[in-house]
Amino acid sequence: MNRITATFQKNAAANRKALVGYLTAGDPNPETSFPILRAAVASGLDILELGVPFSDPTADGPVIQEASQRALQAGMTLTKTLEIAARLRAESEIPIMLFGYYNPLFKYGLDRLAQAAAKAGIDGLLVVDLPPEEAGPLKAALQGTDIQIVFLVAPTTRPDRLQKIAAETDGFLYLVTKAGTTGEGGLDYEAIRRHAAEVKKISPLPVCLGFGIRNGDDAARLAPMADGVIVGSTLVNVIGSNLSAPDLPERMAEKIRDLRAGLDRD
Repeated sequence: MNRITATFQKNAAANRKALVGYLTAGDPNPETSFPILRAAVASGLDILELGVPFSDPTADGPVIQEASQRALQAGMTLTKTLEIAARLRAESEIPIMLFGYYNPLFKYGLDRLAQAAAKAGIDGLLVVDLPPEEAGPLKAALQGTDIQIVFLVAPTTRPDRLQKIAAETDGFLYLVTKAGTTGEGGLDYEAIRRHAAEVKKISPLPVCLGFGIRNGDDAARLAPMADGVIVGSTLVNVIGSNLSAPDLPERMAEKIRDLRAGLDRD
């Protein structure tokens, strides 16, 4: 069974909400990135979204854009991202998703990507700018692997389109909590609650809420609305705000423990 699906099944049985964390591979550089990722994985994440650095990350706000630039300037590539994933897989069974944009994947070669991702122990792909209608070639390349494709639903997604996306996604449905790009804050909790309830009526898959989650208090407020939360900018900001700090892995672990504690509140 795919590790993503197994994780949600295990969490459901334990009445536990999933903490999905995004970090950019190679940020601030490949050497420093790996111990940060290792600490994140060991501190309470249920699923890791490993960001593939890209020069034009249109869905991401300044914090993640800057992380991509740092990683690219340090020589990070898709190949090196897969190498980091393989190193993590050798140490952990945590589900690992590649999070990115279609251009680097297409340029790499979809068949080659499927083989390399499976070998690295990747469990899922989340390609921000790839709608279900255009995902056929990638799905075809992934046949024969156990890699899932996860799609996003926005607050502005029409009900008929929501049904289509829900029917095409695997693993879980990524429900964006606010319009615009990634970033911390700006959440309308009542609107999120209503939207999440509508989505859960349509999709039998787990639903996770992402964009704007800053801390354990945000996680605690959102936890009753869905099956998990997805946190990105606030984790990446731990790095971006402390680039010269020698204890970045410990700082990352502390932030994730705060988020985990918020999700686990009664």
